[in-house]
Amino acid sequence: MRNETIKRRLEMAQVGFVGLGNMGNPMAANLVRAGHAVKGFDLSETSIELARENGVTVVQSQLDVLENADVVITMLPAGQHAKAVYLGANGLLAKAHRGTLFIDCSTIDVASSREIHAKAESHDLSMLDAPVSGGVIGAETGKLTFMVGGSTEAFEKARPFLDIMGGRIIHAGGAGNGQAAKICNNMILGISMVAVSEAFNLAEALGLDARTFFDISSSSSGSCWAMTTHNPVPGIVEGTASSNNYEAGFAANMMLKDLGLAQMASDYTDCPTPMGAEARAIYQMLIKAGQGDKDYASVIKMLKGELS
Repeated sequence: MRNETIKRRLEMAQVGFVGLGNMGNPMAANLVRAGHAVKGFDLSETSIELARENGVTVVQSQLDVLENADVVITMLPAGQHAKAVYLGANGLLAKAHRGTLFIDCSTIDVASSREIHAKAESHDLSMLDAPVSGGVIGAETGKLTFMVGGSTEAFEKARPFLDIMGGRIIHAGGAGNGQAAKICNNMILGISMVAVSEAFNLAEALGLDARTFFDISSSSSGSCWAMTTHNPVPGIVEGTASSNNYEAGFAANMMLKDLGLAQMASDYTDCPTPMGAEARAIYQMLIKAGQGDKDYASVIKMLKGELS
């Protein structure tokens, strides 16, 4: 028993966490449950209180998470927020002690991510971009997929922490490649949901039962994640947002954000993505119809003409 206790103490790390929202809070909680000491900061009093209940030591500023930290994890809304937290004279990178590993789990634009990586390198600090897939449920169950960009050395150093929070950890390559993978993946998802929604609406209009169509298409060439896991028709797949009045599992606002990042990358690289652009326009219409906080699968209702 004594040897096991000593081993646990040796394995315990000091973790800083900035961004304790819907995703960050359960991620931090999983680190606490694994035996790590987590200091967390967020601007939301509600998020702070939940983090405290989950065993996180709440601190007064983002710089306070740096004290004795072995690793600092961030989960922030957008590129401007990540740059504000990391860069500048009072940013994390300027104030960090040598040897701190930084893992940014935010989904942001590739250019901002690579700018942060470059600044970390200039401070001789290890940095990874590690956006996630799997939503709140994946965060709560520790089964997120991490798409990771950065050096192999930093990736191996981060792996024990990512393994606690995720079920699948993939090294996508150099700086910003995690963001590139996330953006491209979610562009596929957004386009797919529009296609699945249109197909189910057309099947209904033609007199085909939704369950019958699902049984056929889900085991045929039309099968995809949007159909089999996030099906937009209520009652077809158990546990979906569509069966819960489209309460957000993955909010339409977030899908629009990711499709916008894909279009930024498309413009930046001069790589045409016409279907991605069309999907973005459709989700803009969905949000204009008041569905921004609803699940992205609610696009089926708009395409059916049920939303004004």
